[in-house]
Amino acid sequence: MTKQILSVRDLTVTFPSEQGPVEAVRGVDLDLFAGRTLALVGESGSGKSATATSVMGLLPPDARARGEVLLDGQNLLALDDRRMSAVRGKRIGMIFQDPLSALTPIFSVGRQVADAVRVHTRLPKRTAWERAIELLDLVGIPQPRRRARDFPHQFSGGMRQRVVIALAIANDPDLIIADEPTTALDVTVQAQILEVLATAKAETGAGVLLITHDLGVVAGHADEVAVMYAGRVVERAGVRELFASPAMPYTLGLLGSVPSPEATRRLPLVPIEGEPPSPTDRPAGCPFAPRCPLARDDCRAREPVLAELRTRHEVACLHAAAVAGRRPGDVFPAAAEPPPAVATPAGPVLRLDGLSRTYPITSGSFPRRRVGTLHAVRDVSFEVRAGETFCLVGESGSGKTTTLMEILRLQAPEAGSVEVLGTDVAGPLPAPQRRRLRQSVQIVMQDPQGALDPRLPVFELLAEPLRAAGWAAGPTRDRVFELLDLVGLPPGVLDRFPAAFSGGQRQRLTIARALATRPRLLVLDEPVSALDVSVQAGILNLLARLKAQLGLAYLVVAHDLAVVRHIADRIAVMYLGQIVELGAAEELFARPRHPYTQALLSAVPVPDPERERSRARIVLHGEQPSAADLPPGCVFADRCPLRPTLDAPVRELCAGTRPRLEPASGGALAACHAA
Repeated sequence: MTKQILSVRDLTVTFPSEQGPVEAVRGVDLDLFAGRTLALVGESGSGKSATATSVMGLLPPDARARGEVLLDGQNLLALDDRRMSAVRGKRIGMIFQDPLSALTPIFSVGRQVADAVRVHTRLPKRTAWERAIELLDLVGIPQPRRRARDFPHQFSGGMRQRVVIALAIANDPDLIIADEPTTALDVTVQAQILEVLATAKAETGAGVLLITHDLGVVAGHADEVAVMYAGRVVERAGVRELFASPAMPYTLGLLGSVPSPEATRRLPLVPIEGEPPSPTDRPAGCPFAPRCPLARDDCRAREPVLAELRTRHEVACLHAAAVAGRRPGDVFPAAAEPPPAVATPAGPVLRLDGLSRTYPITSGSFPRRRVGTLHAVRDVSFEVRAGETFCLVGESGSGKTTTLMEILRLQAPEAGSVEVLGTDVAGPLPAPQRRRLRQSVQIVMQDPQGALDPRLPVFELLAEPLRAAGWAAGPTRDRVFELLDLVGLPPGVLDRFPAAFSGGQRQRLTIARALATRPRLLVLDEPVSALDVSVQAGILNLLARLKAQLGLAYLVVAHDLAVVRHIADRIAVMYLGQIVELGAAEELFARPRHPYTQALLSAVPVPDPERERSRARIVLHGEQPSAADLPPGCVFADRCPLRPTLDAPVRELCAGTRPRLEPASGGALAACHAA
């Protein structure tokens, strides 16, 4: 047994509201040991972050925490802010979800790390600065002595998160709290950050409290898992035990909602229907009963307590023994498979040929001088066929969103051509024809809350694009009701405003709004990345049904390759503004040709502890080159793990000659001299 670091007993966190005090966390018990990782998982609003912030002593002033939070026997809830400040940063380190908000923009990163050291020690400035450089080197910042003088905005998202980890471990803490440390990061950067976090845990010997919604990350890095729902822990077990034999229907539902990057059959996911209860209006009995297919009268009569089902496996469910060993589809009603696809006209709905886009880099104030050129997209060519899902994948800065914007402008591109429904948008199009083209291409944005006008009720939100297209009042009203039925929302929501809906319902509204003018091509920019995993499953099933039912073509940008595997027919992998591999989804996942594609796929977490911990990884090091200073040869050469193994002539070719996108086996295209 290792040393117990953290013991939480009967923790209750209460927030004030207009309806009176609201319990966001209710009687939570947790134990964390040195050198081990405890993962807290659950939907938004389940109490994960409130639990973590109460341990850190960072709750809002009007919140109240009761119970015990023991760090080596010391009750942190009994400490005032001055004494708690001596604990934060020294014995407890915190890794926040948004690294840019966690860093002070007006100080260099080296100074911030050095200040974190000095505030808890009496080291002189010079010694603290050297310690900061050591920490930056430990977390993988290249050239740490030089980069220590840079400011946060000069770092990429992954590098900023490395700096935050350096801050968290600056004083060798006993406890590290990581609150969604990889949520906003690309899959390759996520792999790097998780590797750095494992190094930090090994260096400090700390226990890690990991808060995440990514069950693949949990499978690969947690030792124990606590599942939270409605402010309580409803299941707790070792990670292998929990994934192999969950005994709480809610846990089973979470696992069934996750698409697997290794799935070979594209079956509908098993979503959890309904929404978590409001903290101000929890039902009597088990709070999960309204969403649970196994709920009985006794479930609604009293709330079950967390009890031991097996050794080191506790469950808060009256029927846990009947759940253990079952699969999600055995408990939750499986979503209906999409109907047979409707017949669609032959030919592509979108064709790009040699699309390029640059932006000037300027200096000075007045007059501004052009000092360089940023190559956002370079020589991109592909087509989207009627009735298919075409996905663009790659790290941030690879040109995916710029490509989408060039398509949606429906204007002459800087270089190359864009054809929509066989029409070259650069041509002299009459205004009515251009309007019809715009109605044929619609977009679903990443953030449904930001995509909907909060001042308009649902009817106005859905009617607005129809009125802009010239629809009369009667057909507009009929179409609004038809749209609600398409996305699975009841007609009674027409007078409600977006704030009254959950995240999943808002995304259904944005999909309905995009479908209003009967488009042929739907552009989806990270359509499920802002949603809980249980909600994500329902949206993915909805998109599959709509595609088959309406004969739509999808152009999708996504960074979650498990989602891409589930929905894509064909995939284009982009790196630094160029397509480096293009092919059928099944072929690309089974036999990736380009080293960058291989690294992307190896970094995707698999929600299976045995598979996730035994498979080989390709962890990319370094950052993408600047798009303002492209290398003359392969843009991936500096980071390519394959290049050092090649013969000298091929290495020279990689350094000096840009590879073209050429046919490889299996019908794929790859831009690699060694493919």
